[in-house]
Amino acid sequence: MTCMEPQTKPHGVGLFLELRKRLQSGLLIVGKDVAGSPAEVLVTGGDSTLHIRTPRGELSLALPAGVNHEQGSCMLTPSGELCGDELHFRLGISVNQSADEEASDGMMERLRAKESYCFCCQSCKTRLLEDRVFKRVLPLPNGNWNAIVSDWCCHPDPFANKKLLPRAEDCLLGDTFFLLVRDGSCEHTLTEEVSSVSAEGSQDSKKPCHRLVLISCKSCSSVLGEAVAPGTLKLYITQVIVEPSVGDRKSEALLNRSLFLEKTLAARLLTLSNSLSTFHFSIQSPDEKAFLLLWLLNSDSIIASVPETSVEGERSISLPALHSPSPTAARALKLLYIACSDRGILQRDVVTSWEVNAIGHPLVLPLKVCEELLKLLEDSNSSLPPSLRRMRSYEVAYLKL
Repeated sequence: MTCMEPQTKPHGVGLFLELRKRLQSGLLIVGKDVAGSPAEVLVTGGDSTLHIRTPRGELSLALPAGVNHEQGSCMLTPSGELCGDELHFRLGISVNQSADEEASDGMMERLRAKESYCFCCQSCKTRLLEDRVFKRVLPLPNGNWNAIVSDWCCHPDPFANKKLLPRAEDCLLGDTFFLLVRDGSCEHTLTEEVSSVSAEGSQDSKKPCHRLVLISCKSCSSVLGEAVAPGTLKLYITQVIVEPSVGDRKSEALLNRSLFLEKTLAARLLTLSNSLSTFHFSIQSPDEKAFLLLWLLNSDSIIASVPETSVEGERSISLPALHSPSPTAARALKLLYIACSDRGILQRDVVTSWEVNAIGHPLVLPLKVCEELLKLLEDSNSSLPPSLRRMRSYEVAYLKL
């Protein structure tokens, strides 16, 4: 008979902080393994710093410039002692309105006509397209533009079954991709592979099975996009880095895959939400099957999560993202999400409701990227205090900007 090793209790979240700049308030959650009662928690503030004293010591969190704690505003919430192993506190903050907001624009917003750019593989950093100068950088209509044309036209749709393709020296910007004209240099850096895509389960059942020509990096074989027409490249923003041909490398080139994907998609979601006035997004794979449903809840959050094992002794940390090793202060998007593969009854009802009522702006990403995004959200969710992980039928997560 073999001896069973005793199971150790998993380490939880010691401290969790979410500040809302617009509401000028915040929520502080302290694990009861860190402090057993509200009297053991003392919160004070300094110059853009939050000091939290518990029986384990004092922890100092660096807040963004212009954000300060209102002294004496930290109070136990009415449900603060009814949350199991957590203590919940509300606190007030002051926000200097003259403080500059952190930039959250992605690479698509920085592209300009008549400037020279290089497109690099995000995985291996190989330069794929050298010294591209565009005469025009134009946004494409949003994903359902065909349906809108049909609704407004009193005659047959002149754009039916026609693709919007770039001319020479054009860069067309989709929601999640670039459209470029292929040139001779691509033969040395890109490869093509034909893949079949089934229409089964697609919203349009009349669409037959069609071929998808995948474009990959010749150096590392990472899938970058598709060839949507002869001589036209579709490169996804999650797969390439766009840099000026001359000058310092952009910060995206220095990020690991997880952080790059997180920051790129968070910035894009925020931009699209502001420009389209929508908060619901349906993340789809190239076969038009919904993979994830996202509901952008807050865009003004500032978060910090400190593991229980790190809340000891006197130390100081900058405000990190929930699941990021980066010590820099950052805003974050608060999201509600449902994986369309979830078999829960309530979740299936939500997915059906989104489909029937056409809720959610469609965003197409490679299937592997959809899976990576789901993993990011699940990691973020598992890093939250248990009381914050769910909201009705949805899971809760944060993406760092």
